[in-house]
Amino acid sequence: MPIEILDFAQPFFRVQHITDEPRVSVKGRAIVLNLAGRDLSVEDQTVAPLSSVIVQNSVLHGVERAVIVHEFDSHGDDTELFARVKDTWPSAFDVRQEERLRGVSHYMSPKVFVDDVGLTMYHSGSVPLNVGLHKDHPFCPVTGFREVHTQIVGFGKMQQCRERDVETLYLEEMMAPGTTHKPMYDAEGNYPWHQFETITPCIFMAVEILPEGARVPEMEVQNG
Repeated sequence: MPIEILDFAQPFFRVQHITDEPRVSVKGRAIVLNLAGRDLSVEDQTVAPLSSVIVQNSVLHGVERAVIVHEFDSHGDDTELFARVKDTWPSAFDVRQEERLRGVSHYMSPKVFVDDVGLTMYHSGSVPLNVGLHKDHPFCPVTGFREVHTQIVGFGKMQQCRERDVETLYLEEMMAPGTTHKPMYDAEGNYPWHQFETITPCIFMAVEILPEGARVPEMEVQNG
């Protein structure tokens, strides 16, 4: 299916997965994340692989694979939006059972996989979030796991540290709506100590790209 509607973020956002479309019209405002291995274009500008932009009443060209998030800024009151999200999505700890998530105001949508790509929305409700530095992804033991995050609502920052101590921070990227941080993994799929931290309560989208031979982590995939 070249254009597929994904329901994991409903009723809050409308998400499309696009493959092999030479021309895609986008009405209104939307976040476009390029999931392909080559650039796509918007007017005379290019969007590199695993990067994102906000477009408005635009035409995308040469879309090999992309995700489009609509209605990211159509909610009049973020506080009301976050309250509805908390009533709809379970806590990340309840789903993932990771000790670093215990007691953290962190909620997750159902996760959907489209072939090798997993997509999940997260609401981070406290400032600071204190989600905990980590470098391993135990649900994917196969070498080559790749992950980026795209900011949807509110503001945050992606932090990288030399050790499991935020005082050893060496790189920080600001995350505003429409931003995807630069990939932080090396050629072997190794990650530094890293964490997402809030500037305001917010929502971001986690994008997990499984390597060949990896199995979908069933314990994290919820029924929508």
